[in-house]
Amino acid sequence: MANLKEIRNRISSVSSTMQITSAMKMVSAAKLKKAQDAITAMRPYSNKLTELLQGLSATLDADSGSKYSVQREVKNVLIVAITSNRGLCGAFNSNIIKQTNALINDVYGDKNASVLAIGKKANDAFQKQNRVIANKSEVFDDLTFDNVAEIAEMLMDKFVEGEFDKIEIVYNHFKNAATQIVMTEQFLPIVPIEADENVNLDYIFEPSKEEIVETLIPKSLKTQLYKGIRDSFASEHGARMTAMHKATDNATELRDQLKLTYNKARQAAITNEILEIVGGAEALNN
Repeated sequence: MANLKEIRNRISSVSSTMQITSAMKMVSAAKLKKAQDAITAMRPYSNKLTELLQGLSATLDADSGSKYSVQREVKNVLIVAITSNRGLCGAFNSNIIKQTNALINDVYGDKNASVLAIGKKANDAFQKQNRVIANKSEVFDDLTFDNVAEIAEMLMDKFVEGEFDKIEIVYNHFKNAATQIVMTEQFLPIVPIEADENVNLDYIFEPSKEEIVETLIPKSLKTQLYKGIRDSFASEHGARMTAMHKATDNATELRDQLKLTYNKARQAAITNEILEIVGGAEALNN
């Protein structure tokens, strides 16, 4: 059995860790509320804009088609992996890295797959494989639509120039604080919706179809990427809050066990001292 000093040191160490995890949990809970409100307010707009974009794409003919909806033979693929800059958030980052590796090895095993990292964890993971074409982790330092739009414009330019034939986004979809769902969305080329009897695709275009295409599609793509990063940002705080909550509970349990062990060891030491004193007294009496 460890001596009392070692047990006291372990209790002190566990207590300090528990204070840190508890503080991180409260910080993440505070940030989660703001991030959750932002993504919840944005989703209806983003979903409707995507719906309009797909409906518009379905009405385009070959002559008036958008340069962002051109279907080419897939040879070069770019995967936008969205993780966090910091750890201590459970399986949040590892799930994205695992899904990205699955796409690279299984889905696009015979293609030339590259990665654009948004988040230091993704950059660290795929830099070793020499697949990272750019690291945009700094976007989390100032997460605004304008900063994300710059990344989206870069992706659109690379697609239009033919550098990549397909671009996909991998991110964590925020469901609630305890649940994050790994999502894989096609960013480019745009996939038009199938014609459906229940869907009205008979639009009246004003000012003109070409002008709407040139304005709506880039804005929709920027919004799609911004929504994905916002989703990931909210998921990160939810995952970290949950992970730190579990870590605090585990630290509390371990501290209680150590205190019980310490009290038992202390009681045993006191009992031994009493026995020694009684034994000494008996020896003097004899």
